[in-house]
Amino acid sequence: MPDEPLVLGIETSCDETGVGIVRGETLLADAVASSVDEHARFGGVVPEVASRAHLEAMVPTIERACRDAGVTLRDLDAISVTAGPGLAGSLLVGVAAAKALAVALDTPIYGVNHLASHVAVDIVEHGPLPEPTMALLVSGGHSSLLLVPDVTDDVRSLGSTMDDAAGEAFDKVARVLGLPFPGGPHVDRAAREGDQVAIDFPRGLTSGRDMERHRFDFSFSGLKTAVARWVEHRHRAGEPVPVADVAASFQEAVVDVLTKKALLACRENDVDHLLIGGGVAANSRLRALAEERCARAGVTLRVPRPGLCTDNGAMVAALGAQMVLKGREPSDLGLPTDSSMPVTTVLT
Repeated sequence: MPDEPLVLGIETSCDETGVGIVRGETLLADAVASSVDEHARFGGVVPEVASRAHLEAMVPTIERACRDAGVTLRDLDAISVTAGPGLAGSLLVGVAAAKALAVALDTPIYGVNHLASHVAVDIVEHGPLPEPTMALLVSGGHSSLLLVPDVTDDVRSLGSTMDDAAGEAFDKVARVLGLPFPGGPHVDRAAREGDQVAIDFPRGLTSGRDMERHRFDFSFSGLKTAVARWVEHRHRAGEPVPVADVAASFQEAVVDVLTKKALLACRENDVDHLLIGGGVAANSRLRALAEERCARAGVTLRVPRPGLCTDNGAMVAALGAQMVLKGREPSDLGLPTDSSMPVTTVLT
């Protein structure tokens, strides 16, 4: 087993074709081709458009990653690829490409979990993960609290989204406010000029009974609806909508719930490290509030830089490298894709 395995990772779970190359715990290349502009006019990701974009971008993105890393495909010790969860067609493109490379190069292949990869990517930024680590993953499709004793084979779900994930709520609220897709960065930007306490929007699943039954689960559908009704009421009354205040108050409701539940999970599981990952982890207010609350609670906060929070190949390569370093058996060449792969299945 190489002391510092050279691993190429392929990520195609949604609308970004990501190819990363990691040597051991060092990131050498992170090439991304995004099709987000092709989806913007539809106000959301169109699966067929995403799949075709992956087909077109795959070879050029692999070539760019190899150039950036200064390596050739023959140098690789392993291939790692997102096998799920994600869009079925998009996953198939990435897995087919990874299988082709594995056969051509006679190289082991690892079909890994997209969510576990979001946890593993922080290794290339801040070093080895403490075991266990608490992970809060927030993206367009997922809001999850995970206890991670070992990112390569032991990831435990404490709670997850019950309806709209945090990123999905950002996109829908952005649409209500007339902001472009994807909504997250635009809501974040607008919120910086607004008042976080201007509007008292609801905090889902935080009442006494909900905390008994859904202690670490998340729900943002009611919040999204509350924002839409508030804005609609202003329109009907002929009053202007204070976009910045709505954005700031909505954003505060989201990050308040996320950080409170994450720190509660840390306390009740005796974990002193919290990692935040996923696309919404790039949100400036989430980062600031998490840092403030973690400091008060004596919890060490780890958040990758924004470019490593959104979907990318580096995270898949990072998890693949950990698989090799820990001696995990590679996947079979017949490995399937699973659009609804549970987070507890780290390797398929």
